[in-house]
Amino acid sequence: MRSLPYFCRGQVVRGFGRGSKQLGIPTANFPEQVVDSLPADVSTGIYYGWASVGSGDVHKMVVSIGWNPYYKNMKKSMETHIMHTFKEDFYGEILNVAIVGYLRPEKNFDSLESLISAIHGDIEEAKKRLDLPEHLKLRDDNFFQVSKGKIMNGH
Repeated sequence: MRSLPYFCRGQVVRGFGRGSKQLGIPTANFPEQVVDSLPADVSTGIYYGWASVGSGDVHKMVVSIGWNPYYKNMKKSMETHIMHTFKEDFYGEILNVAIVGYLRPEKNFDSLESLISAIHGDIEEAKKRLDLPEHLKLRDDNFFQVSKGKIMNGH
């Protein structure tokens, strides 16, 4: 994606129910209209950045954009793993995401264990990269301070 950082906002919807249950890595899912509004130059793959729920604190995150080849999805999705432990689910809340960098293309895995291992590797790599000064400053971007509308895509 040439146009990073990329900011988007939307209501958290129920996904496939795999993140927490099968992978042990909970994700927050954007509705179709947010995914469908991504710029044409967005490659599928794993990205990293910052996220907040509602007007809450801003946390590090990784987001998978694509078809999830291991699960053979028919519909493109955008699944965000926020590096924070929340006390409860937040379906229906507004998720605010600033995508600041690209980690890798999406790929298929030969086992659930290798998929989980790759996700943990992505999380660790994102943590390191988000500590770089050029990414750290985006945590405090005005995007996370503005009044929270229902949906927003853009810069």
